[in-house]
Amino acid sequence: MSNGQTNLAHLQTRWGLSPGTVTPGCFASVMATGIMSVGAHLKGLTALSTILFWLAVVLYVFFLSLVIWRACVHNEELRADLHNPSKAFGFFTFVAATNVLATALEGQAHFRVALVVFSVGLIALLILGYLIPFSAVLGSSKSPILTQVNGTWFVCVVAAQSVAVAASGLMAHLPAPEAASGVNLSSALAVIAVIAWSVGIGLYLLCAAFVGMRALLHRIGPEDLDAPYWVMMGALAISVVAGSKILEGGTAPILAATTVIIAGASAILWSISTWLIPVLVIAGLWRHFGHRIPLGYSAGLWSMVFPLGMYSGASTNVGKVDDVPIISWIGAQWYWIALAVWAIVFAAMVWSFVKSMSARGSSGVAAG
Repeated sequence: MSNGQTNLAHLQTRWGLSPGTVTPGCFASVMATGIMSVGAHLKGLTALSTILFWLAVVLYVFFLSLVIWRACVHNEELRADLHNPSKAFGFFTFVAATNVLATALEGQAHFRVALVVFSVGLIALLILGYLIPFSAVLGSSKSPILTQVNGTWFVCVVAAQSVAVAASGLMAHLPAPEAASGVNLSSALAVIAVIAWSVGIGLYLLCAAFVGMRALLHRIGPEDLDAPYWVMMGALAISVVAGSKILEGGTAPILAATTVIIAGASAILWSISTWLIPVLVIAGLWRHFGHRIPLGYSAGLWSMVFPLGMYSGASTNVGKVDDVPIISWIGAQWYWIALAVWAIVFAAMVWSFVKSMSARGSSGVAAG
């Protein structure tokens, strides 16, 4: 095998840059980059928002191509991931990434394109929402299943709430439905948003119960507390964003009937997500400094970036809806923290990629 072929094989294995090695959670980088684009747009940073948006689009198309290729050529490996409880919930990153792009398009006034992209995300949620639990839990040969529970399970919550966010965002730009007008797009989006938000809350309670049961019945060591556990906080943050957007999204009857519940729940969920941030930071310090587990680049770090960006949006939205300026201020300042973490992870990814290429190139020259 030539040096070029050796380097390519190494990159495919290390980075998942081939249909055979791409991971179910590969769209996490799209989610993280997309939410930073949305945040930049809200802050009026048009140039930054555009750059981040198109970077997210490129990543989305790239990974989507690999996943489709994998489904056609590496079907057995794909099925194995679907039946693996520790990996399968990563497929929900596709749903969340699709709806993040739909939200970004809606913010840029591309409503028709956003509606098409949202439709793809909604269909994907309907398919994966039933497929993953049956394949990864009921169809898994691993026993006990509880030992396979990890932070990626909360991505199903993010997927459901991403549908609620995109639906309520699109609904806000449509004419308000008249009382006797019957079924129309605005009322349909209102129903979808409330159902998705409610399902997301229920899924969060289930996932939290499963994580709690694992902690009580099976050891969770420092090696288990990896970056995807940040999705515990991110799932709450996106639930807050979905709730606040539903509250300001329209006047459909179903919204009026659920306003008090959603408003109260959003304030509570924001408070819990705020409390979780120090907990997760302490867990990270315990993992990397207390137990000397090396801190290096891995694709799982993107699962930490998205929750940080989403917390900024959650704080901004809940502060605006509940008329609490200090919470909006927290959201505005938190965006810079999230952007800094995004830049660090992106730089670490690029540096690790370059370093990997250089190492393989040097070993190839030495061997020759």
